[in-house]
Amino acid sequence: MSVESLNAAVWDVLSRVNDPEIHKPITELGMVEQVEVDDTGHASVKVLLTISGCPMKGTIEHDVHAALQQVEGITSLDLEFGVMTDEQRAELKTKLRGGVEERSIPFARADNLTQVILVASGKGGVGKSSVTVNLAQALAQLGKKVGVMDADIYGHSIPPMLGIADEDVTGIDDMILPVTVNGLQVISIGMLKQSRDQVIAWRGPILDRAIQQFLADVYWGDLDFLLVDLPPGTGDVAMSLGTKLPNAEVLVVTTPQQAAAEVAERAGTMASMVEQKVLGVVENMAYLETVCPHCSESHRVDLFGSGGGARVAEALTLRLGYDVPLLAEVPIDQAMSAAGDSGVPLVGSDASRPAAQALTGLAERLATRKRGLAGRKLNLLVN
Repeated sequence: MSVESLNAAVWDVLSRVNDPEIHKPITELGMVEQVEVDDTGHASVKVLLTISGCPMKGTIEHDVHAALQQVEGITSLDLEFGVMTDEQRAELKTKLRGGVEERSIPFARADNLTQVILVASGKGGVGKSSVTVNLAQALAQLGKKVGVMDADIYGHSIPPMLGIADEDVTGIDDMILPVTVNGLQVISIGMLKQSRDQVIAWRGPILDRAIQQFLADVYWGDLDFLLVDLPPGTGDVAMSLGTKLPNAEVLVVTTPQQAAAEVAERAGTMASMVEQKVLGVVENMAYLETVCPHCSESHRVDLFGSGGGARVAEALTLRLGYDVPLLAEVPIDQAMSAAGDSGVPLVGSDASRPAAQALTGLAERLATRKRGLAGRKLNLLVN
């Protein structure tokens, strides 16, 4: 078989190798950058991954090797991996949309007055989602129009905390209507799964596409606030939202202990890297109020240490060059987790609890801010 025939045969079998996440041929997706076959039957193939550190690299490598073993005349294979450029990823997204122009994100427009708040944390387990749903509910109780977007694609916990884990979204043509509960407009990948136990394992363009759909294809209406519950850390979602929501502000959630505070600082620093402003810091599980069995007095017990929120606020103020305040210290409250399990946020079920009062106070502080264009990126062109 000639070199030209072998080369064509290699392209043919590669066209039957699917990307394990996108489920389309890697040749169709532009992931095969180079195929060369010499007269000895040695093949050199270069495959471009959608992102650096793609977890599906091993699967693609196995499938490419298996495919080329089917080609008679191929004696050996040199498989090289690279990473797509920003332009190549943009072309891939266009292909995935079928060439259709991407719908614009209303919250990214210069004249949009919705206050977009990204609730972030450096690590999991600090109560970020609890803060999100209670803050959203408190703002709604103050008469604000509030949307909640669950951007924690893998660990989506917003639906059960709001009692809508089994709700389905409604679609009108290519538009998605969010689920309404207690005055909140809510969207989460958990409402789009076939079953609650289904595992989401998306990366790169598919993950970015899901975020784009939540922002552009969901009919949010005219919101005063959009609260976005981010996944912990500084990964794909945080970077994606940095480009999609340039005027968003970041609320950093931490707990008192040093380990949590250190990684929370990274979440705040990530915001500055994508040119978003850090709104402030919330210290969750800040302390425990308990009644002493000996003196019957109420005492504050620092179960997880103290001062973590203040340290994060001070460090980010110094690092970012503007004031990053400690906005709230939310005490440990067993009723908070119980309320989350019941599907009714604590601020809605028992507003007298200390934790509910702290989060309501934060909501009142945010609610007094006027909607306006001051300080926003307007993307104006000057001739």
